[in-house]
Amino acid sequence: MAAKLKGKMCKSETCTLSPVLTFRLKMVDSQYYLPNDIGISALDCSEAFRLLSPQEKMYAHYLSRASWYGGLAVLLQTSPESANIFVLLQRIFRKQTPAQLEQVATAAGLSSEEYQAFLVYAAGLYANMGNYKSFGDTKFIPNLPKDKLKALVWASQAFQEQPAEMEALWDSCSCLLYSLENRQKQLGLGDKGITTYFSGNCCLEDAELAQKFLDSKKLSAYNTRLFKKEDGGKTCYEVRLASAVQKDCAVDGECESCCGSFSFEDKEFTVKRGDYSPIMEKVCYYLEKAQTYAANENQRKMLEEYTRSFTLGSIEAHKEGSRYWIKDKGPIVESYIGFIESYRDPFGSRGEFEGFVAVVNKAMSERFAKLVSSAEVLLPELPWPQEFEKDTFLKPDFTSLDVLTFAGSGIPAGINIPNYDDIRQTEGFKNVSLGNVLAVAYATQKEKLTFLEEGDKDLFIKWKGPSFEVQVGLHELLGHGSGKLFVQDDKGKFNFDQSKVINPETGEPVSSWYRGSETWDSKFSTIASSYEECRAECVGLYLCLNKQVLSIFGHEGQDADDVVYINWLSMVRAGLLGLEFYTPDSKSWRQAHMQARFVILRVLLEAGEGLVGLEEVTGEDGKPDARITLDRSKIPTVGKNAIHRFLCKLQVFKSTADVEGGRAVYDNYSTVSDTGAHNFLRLRETVLLRKEARKMFVQANTRISGDSVELVEYEGSAAGLIRSFTERFQDDAEQLESSLLELSKQDAPCWC
Repeated sequence: MAAKLKGKMCKSETCTLSPVLTFRLKMVDSQYYLPNDIGISALDCSEAFRLLSPQEKMYAHYLSRASWYGGLAVLLQTSPESANIFVLLQRIFRKQTPAQLEQVATAAGLSSEEYQAFLVYAAGLYANMGNYKSFGDTKFIPNLPKDKLKALVWASQAFQEQPAEMEALWDSCSCLLYSLENRQKQLGLGDKGITTYFSGNCCLEDAELAQKFLDSKKLSAYNTRLFKKEDGGKTCYEVRLASAVQKDCAVDGECESCCGSFSFEDKEFTVKRGDYSPIMEKVCYYLEKAQTYAANENQRKMLEEYTRSFTLGSIEAHKEGSRYWIKDKGPIVESYIGFIESYRDPFGSRGEFEGFVAVVNKAMSERFAKLVSSAEVLLPELPWPQEFEKDTFLKPDFTSLDVLTFAGSGIPAGINIPNYDDIRQTEGFKNVSLGNVLAVAYATQKEKLTFLEEGDKDLFIKWKGPSFEVQVGLHELLGHGSGKLFVQDDKGKFNFDQSKVINPETGEPVSSWYRGSETWDSKFSTIASSYEECRAECVGLYLCLNKQVLSIFGHEGQDADDVVYINWLSMVRAGLLGLEFYTPDSKSWRQAHMQARFVILRVLLEAGEGLVGLEEVTGEDGKPDARITLDRSKIPTVGKNAIHRFLCKLQVFKSTADVEGGRAVYDNYSTVSDTGAHNFLRLRETVLLRKEARKMFVQANTRISGDSVELVEYEGSAAGLIRSFTERFQDDAEQLESSLLELSKQDAPCWC
């Protein structure tokens, strides 16, 4: 990329580039490539799958198929070009495996490094379901010259057999595939980045107006996209619901059809069904197949409602399915599917499709069950008044799972779902920790451990996994599972006593709350995801100091103290690493969890008294470096007090729907500047210089052989990841690819 930059300059300018500037350009540009030595690991679930009964294997198989097909919607939710790039790669690798294509690449003039860069790019596109990183929302492009990639495409068997189609496919995406124009470097709304949740002419004001409209119609934004059009000088908005059917009939349980045209604040809104229609059809087909093998009535009803949701675009049906899902306690095969997490919608309301299928790890689940049993004792330990906690703690399922399938843009370490506030507050939720993901994702090599003192590194490697297990448990169960939202419903009824509840931050009666159909996401919008992750992370830090919690996870005495120390040190280090996910040009954060961890670092630095040290140093290689220190003796005093104060603030703003107060505090701690005690903008450059690419996972496939289901596993490499995807959709590859291209083509005019 540095060479590309030089190409835009005249000769004399190229000569005057200082070594430092050249180095910095290369350093910054490297974040838009995936390195050839990126970690790629196979997600092992063979033993867990082997122990399933034939019926459970069939159930898992069909749910996996539904998840994988649904996950293809993420291509269309990510960028205008993602679906076309996916099809281009599928067509190449369906005809020739990575091993077979290597000889073609050599003959076409690619070096072994360039061919590996191509494989890594392809693996990255599959793993992220698009050409933007799922963790950080930064674009990545192939780390080889465009003419070399074109030569490889032209030399491929796929091109030889269908030259006109392949050339048209290349022409449709090759420009955007390599483009690093400022707006295209990251996801975002308007001039801040790329999004396909909104048409290209939408800005924040449009998103806010659409949210008000959706609230007025009591419609959730989770499964929608927004398209803005000008018609005879009048602004019109199209709200598109994800559904298999395209006709606008009323859905069971609705008083009237949510579809149609409506006038709202002098603007025309049209609500239509049919977004991702062919994909949703496939999801419904496989969910119906899975119903035959359901273990109980709750699972059957759950799948029935999910099918209704994806057929008709009804979030109410998905909520109903989620209610049955919550009631399905302790299943052997656990799953969830739908438009779930809103991290990648720049406005924070629309859900990205994901689906997972996993098998319960009984030994680890016993620990989480003990944590659930202790929840009612632990919740009063949290730093907010009793009135700010839910009236009743609805004991959830909390299980450790080995993932068989996780379709979407990335795989988390733990999940707390459903995300529907009304269900979580009054009916419950489930927590899952993904054990085989944790085992692979957080294995660390000493030489790759950045920003720590030498004396901390061995301890960090020993306790990082166990401490993260504790943090995930607390974060999901008592972080996301705690806290009350004060609500006045449509009939004027309050779920709290206005005359008695006092705001602990002001000493005055509570004066604000959620009204009618307002939700946490709709109210706090752009900061909701990160703010909530920060609150949950703080709960984890705060409660991991509790000896009873540590004992549940099997840690006593010195070991328990070490777990606490490494958990807090991990959080402080993650706060510094989070700077990779900040974009100075737009002053915006691209990853909710990493913004949350940076905020916590700022809070702990502000606590002073020598609790946290952060200094810029020169590394052994002569390049900029940084060192983090944490005084473990001050964690239970200075550290705990700082988190106590901050966590109480976060909860009070959240409970009382005080967007203004919450945003002011959160934005203040999220600020990255070059003034003050620490030059965070300069530290960001150091973080980019020493960053390690996030690992990618290779997942198995399942296939029916006679009356049984086989598990097909692949090696942990770029080639293995590619093969898993080409074999995943081989039954109807041509029809599927044609549908994806058609969907992409239909929307193409909307992004201009």
